Amino acid sequence: MAEQAQFEELARQLSAVGAVKRDMGRILPPDCPAGSAAVLTLLGRHGDMRMSKLAELLAVDMSVTSRHVAHVAARGWIERHPDPADKRSRILRLTPAGLEQLHELSRRTTRLLAERLADWTDDEVAQLIRLMARLRASFGDCRATAFRLPAPALEETTRTPAST
Repeated sequence: MAEQAQFEELARQLSAVGAVKRDMGRILPPDCPAGSAAVLTLLGRHGDMRMSKLAELLAVDMSVTSRHVAHVAARGWIERHPDPADKRSRILRLTPAGLEQLHELSRRTTRLLAERLADWTDDEVAQLIRLMARLRASFGDCRATAFRLPAPALEETTRTPAST
């Protein structure tokens, strides 16, 4: 088991990953902010889906999801079709233009990672991928569970009358 100091350093390093994500956000096209990119990415990865499923995968509420969907729909990157099982719901589907935008996002991200990790060996990149996948698996589906801090270690809190 790792030492407390190692977990503290890991927490610092994971916080610093925010800088990596911000750098990746800077390469997005001006008309495709991060929320829109996430919608395209999830539809590309999971296929057609209801908006409720998309909101769950994005881990945001329906109002935020609706804004993202409206943005990508206005650009012709997705279509909204009636759900045959429930006419009140809509199924979201990537259009050919959306698929091309998704490919462009992938090209930009791949190019940025290749530039930033140019001095890494193939084995180091593979190791990072394995370890990040393992870390993610250790946390499971974080969207489905509420965050809880671990219980603090119990300290000696009971005192006998003689010790007061």
